[in-house]
Amino acid sequence: MHRKKTIIRSGSSFPLGAHWDGAGVNFAIFSANATKVELCLFDNGGRRELERVQLPEYTHEVWHGYCPDIRPGQLYGYRVHGPYAPEAGHRFNPNKLLLDPYALALYGDIKWHDAVFGYRVGHSREDLAMDRRDSAFVMPKCVVVDPAVTWGNDIRPDVPWCETIIYETHVKGMTARNQDLGERVRGTFAGLSDERVIERLVKLGVTSIELLPVQAFFDDRYLVEKGLSNYWGYNTIGFFAPAARYISPGGSIHEFKMMVRKLHEAGLEVIMDVVYNHTAEGNHLGPTLSFRGIDNASYYLLGDDPRFYFDTTGCGNTVNLRNQRVLQMVMDSLRYWVQECHIDGFRFDLASALGRDRENFDHNAVFFEAVRQDPVLSMVKLIAEPWDMGPEGYQLGNFPPGWAEWNDQFRDTTRSFWKGDEGMAPALSSKLLGSSELFEKRGRRPWASVNFVAAHDGFTLNDVVSYNEKHNEPNGEDNNDGHSANYSWNCGAEGESNDPTVLDLRDRLKRALIATALLSQGTPMLLMGDEIGRSQQGNNNSYCQDNETTWLSWEKGSERDEAFQVFVQKLIKVRKSRKLLRQEKYVHDQPAHGTSSTEPQWLRPDGQALEAKDWNEAQMRTMGLLLSGPTERICILLNAHFEDIPFTMPPSESGWSVLVDTSSGEASVNSVRPVSDASLILPARSLIVVEDNNG
Repeated sequence: MHRKKTIIRSGSSFPLGAHWDGAGVNFAIFSANATKVELCLFDNGGRRELERVQLPEYTHEVWHGYCPDIRPGQLYGYRVHGPYAPEAGHRFNPNKLLLDPYALALYGDIKWHDAVFGYRVGHSREDLAMDRRDSAFVMPKCVVVDPAVTWGNDIRPDVPWCETIIYETHVKGMTARNQDLGERVRGTFAGLSDERVIERLVKLGVTSIELLPVQAFFDDRYLVEKGLSNYWGYNTIGFFAPAARYISPGGSIHEFKMMVRKLHEAGLEVIMDVVYNHTAEGNHLGPTLSFRGIDNASYYLLGDDPRFYFDTTGCGNTVNLRNQRVLQMVMDSLRYWVQECHIDGFRFDLASALGRDRENFDHNAVFFEAVRQDPVLSMVKLIAEPWDMGPEGYQLGNFPPGWAEWNDQFRDTTRSFWKGDEGMAPALSSKLLGSSELFEKRGRRPWASVNFVAAHDGFTLNDVVSYNEKHNEPNGEDNNDGHSANYSWNCGAEGESNDPTVLDLRDRLKRALIATALLSQGTPMLLMGDEIGRSQQGNNNSYCQDNETTWLSWEKGSERDEAFQVFVQKLIKVRKSRKLLRQEKYVHDQPAHGTSSTEPQWLRPDGQALEAKDWNEAQMRTMGLLLSGPTERICILLNAHFEDIPFTMPPSESGWSVLVDTSSGEASVNSVRPVSDASLILPARSLIVVEDNNG
């Protein structure tokens, strides 16, 4: 019995993608340079191509057709015809099955084979020699989706920026080792939405979780051949589809939406780490999976020689946001995640690449302007990783109003200060007050500085105080990958240690580091597991370690780890309870109240104001920051010296009380103890917060 031939009508050029309207499916795909586009339909297992249907219409550079007989669940892909002329920037090859850039779901995973390359691998002419093998048998397939889902009374937490505390986490890493969860849901969206997981986040006190990439991505061929995988996920191939590996067996893409709803119910925001600067197709010798075969010259920035790519990402290619249709795809993708999936914000990987006009970065680039005027996207949290690999790629502080930025200078300065490096006090003083020299322009606020001492890329907090050198041998690159400048100190023993003296010093430094991040002006960010001493055994580039190296342990930790977790929880409570520690404006911008100055005051250990000559003293490692408000006065005292230092307290009619003491691991919103004398002993390697009893 022969299969009935699919009916196809002209359809519409809008919306792009495969759109189910309740009666049929409209297919629309942009390609300015193609000569013909074929829709390929597959059986339910994705193994057999059932039919090829030519899209009948071409309107405004969009190929489209409407199929009244197709329903949600149909597997499909495209074959796009046109010139195979890499020397002219065109890489059309209809032998290669291509993924729809707008696909809402993918079925199956890529099986690495030379057939997925548009050229003959190993040929003497490299990518100039066209490969004519069909790639469908090793390619995943797109899925027609009905996106409708019942959200109920989902309410966005809408946490103000000045109240935000970010927890950077990984969907799989968060729950893969949680034995309390069923094996089916560990490491999935469903696992992350389990009430026990959410309870842990709520108890910690964070307000927003930032997920490492969850848009569809593939494991790089070179990693698969080494028995590794792309754990972090910065290898996107589908900007609308959730990564299938995070959907539980038998589940659907709606698991992601249900996760968001449950996190919202607990008052937690969901921020997505997104990669719009490059795709998984790599350089000119990379595979042909989607964009390259649909319209290479439109989707990517090409070099002066159009055979090669203009690459500012270090990943082989750069997405061409100067093309209106490519820009539209990115904007449509962002709006999809906000409107259809209720996402609360985005962290943009290598965001400098999004603001480039090839060599030059422009804070008024078309992408930034498009986001700024968009009524949907301008209202969510936007966070930039403010650098890329191109010329003048480091752009910290140069993003437009409405954006926050990862402040790596905060990380490096804070690590260096507590390690005991000379001359770090002036730099740290700026970071404690929100890095105004970087961000205070065009009406930007202190929250624009995302303050962290550890993130997924680099050492964990525990490893910052446990290793002098990176130990990336398991990555299979002879320890040549990852940063060598870690500003870390092993406290006298490289790696794990049983020496109580070493462990005590490490605990003290960890408390000082995390307190600096949580008590500085700006937006604090914690790395998953730092609150319980998670270690990666010195691996500072764990992008390919999908194992216990990177997974969070749910087993009861040591007494030290348990105590540190409690300390972090209390620190967060202190931050939330004192407005002076999370101010909405730069402190010198606020008006004085009566006779109380809101200007921050920097103090020497003798209680006198720090002078210019003091700041120029390389050995200065002890200082106090006095913050004043209409009803509060708080002093943050820091001592990075190797010995205890007496510190004379500022005058107070009612005396002072200690709120935080990192030397002992004490913190309380109601005070730890009173300061009995005019002078307080500031222990070595410690940060102490005191509060005026009279406000």
